[in-house]
Amino acid sequence: MPKPSFVDWEPTEELQKKALEALEVARDTGRVKKGINETTKSIERGIAKLVLIAEDVEPPEVIMYLPGLCDDKNVPYIFVKSKKDLGAAAGIARPTAAASILVEGKGKDLVADVVEKIAALRK
Repeated sequence: MPKPSFVDWEPTEELQKKALEALEVARDTGRVKKGINETTKSIERGIAKLVLIAEDVEPPEVIMYLPGLCDDKNVPYIFVKSKKDLGAAAGIARPTAAASILVEGKGKDLVADVVEKIAALRK
């Protein structure tokens, strides 16, 4: 599935995997939020360190506002290929459209690396 049309940059598969890995580490050793509503609240409150959004969300209008909100609040975000992978990385048995990392835990360096690469891609 191609990236959503409202996003003007595309992360590499390697970067997507690294972001999912960072989410897993943060889930186990830090703090994460799962789902569109919880992720939106974490962005609005300015506590999200990194937001992961699934590309395969139907209809795309459900997540369309997230990149703009992240940009407004200066929160880095990345699209990953599937809701299923995102749900698994977030530690839930169901697919999820979005997740955010609030406290990196042992994934601090991993998150910093992903954020740095996202910034480089968006220039």
